[in-house]
Amino acid sequence: MKGKGISILPALLFVFTSYAQRIDPEHPDLSPTNFRLDSLPNSEINIPIQINLKPVYTMAEKSVDTIFTSPHYPDDWVQDGCDVRYKYVFRRSLLQMHTMGSALNLGFTGYYKIVGATRVCVNGTVISPWTPACRCGFGSEGERRVIVSFTNSLSIQPDYKVKLVFKRNEPQPLDKCEVCFWGQDITKQVMKGLTTELDDAKKDLEKSYGSVDLKPRFQQVWDKLNKVYNIYGLGWLKINPQKIRINNLFAQNDSLNIYLGLSAKPVISFEKPTEQSSWVPNIGSFSRKPGFTIFLDAVLSYDSLTNILNQQAMGKKFDFKKGFIKKKFIIEDCKIYGAGNEKLIIKVNFSGTNDGVVYLVGTPVYNVEKRRIEVTNVDFDIKSKNFLLGSADWLFDKKITKEITKYAQFDLGAYIDTAKTAINKELNQEWIKGIRSYGNISDIKLIGIYPMAQQLVIRSNCTGDLSVKVESINFTL
Repeated sequence: MKGKGISILPALLFVFTSYAQRIDPEHPDLSPTNFRLDSLPNSEINIPIQINLKPVYTMAEKSVDTIFTSPHYPDDWVQDGCDVRYKYVFRRSLLQMHTMGSALNLGFTGYYKIVGATRVCVNGTVISPWTPACRCGFGSEGERRVIVSFTNSLSIQPDYKVKLVFKRNEPQPLDKCEVCFWGQDITKQVMKGLTTELDDAKKDLEKSYGSVDLKPRFQQVWDKLNKVYNIYGLGWLKINPQKIRINNLFAQNDSLNIYLGLSAKPVISFEKPTEQSSWVPNIGSFSRKPGFTIFLDAVLSYDSLTNILNQQAMGKKFDFKKGFIKKKFIIEDCKIYGAGNEKLIIKVNFSGTNDGVVYLVGTPVYNVEKRRIEVTNVDFDIKSKNFLLGSADWLFDKKITKEITKYAQFDLGAYIDTAKTAINKELNQEWIKGIRSYGNISDIKLIGIYPMAQQLVIRSNCTGDLSVKVESINFTL
């Protein structure tokens, strides 16, 4: 009997140590790889901006006089040479504007009345006195008419100054103006006097509106783009604008159309990033594509992923049998984190027959059909394996890794749908009074997963359309 007791002792000792020994392998030391988070590609956002020109027309209507007269009318005369003198009053109709390409034509119909007199001169020597004043455009014959117009060419400089080059077109008389009993036609003299007045008006227009500085307005927009926006349910969006360009500019009907291009590096993160201000850069040039393409980095914290895994895996029990001895394994909690290469590490705290820690490693991939991130090829880390071989090799059963694989799945379908809804809401809003954007995200595709040391970065590509309509704009900045 004593001999049998001695033979049973090693078995009892084995059972005792199996229950008592704590499993505590060293932290995984994954081999370095060439893995790195490539710099976020510049996103291309092409925005057709439509500016309602009616406020500009109103501005011009207020700027151009409605009444023109000869100097010091009605007291003084304008003398054209020795033999003709006249004085006139001229009024205009409402301004009419016509746009085509980069040209803007400003015109109106003028109505004038004139009083004139003539005398006979020979080689500059007066031979006769002035005739009695003769009138044109008064009474039943009605005012005389003339078409007046300016042609303005429009361009935007790299420093956001809009250049308006004004050209005064020659007045086009619709009616002759004949005075005195012999019907002398003095229309030419009237047009000459009118062009002098129009040239003065052209100088005033060039002085007031020949160069309009839009940089303060673009700086306002740039400042808005540099702000951090709360995308409810997703985190914080930082657009990170890089460059601005003007693809095209033309006027049509009552609208000025500017095709604006924006280069940016937008990022969505769960923690609010710091806002950074900067001066709006000068207008540059870079590739042009229709609509917009945005590369978006969603920065997911490992704590969030850990919580999702623990909601499903915490408390799970596994029963094993090694020979005649039953073993038990209970997941107490898990922790997910990265090591800056292609792998994710899952730390599992457990209790049961033994208690302690094991480390699993797996590769995160995106399942396109199910729209979820899955951790695949889950297995024990090499250091955990080595430790378990000497103390608890029964844990090598695939039950544990299969169960962790089943729960280490993170649905992105709701995330993507919410992202579309939230981003579409942000695209359709009034940014500044009178300036509203309209847009739509047509597709979001996940194109990369980067398990960095501090967070999991999910890179996606968004495509869609965006336009901006400016109903009113203040040029007096």
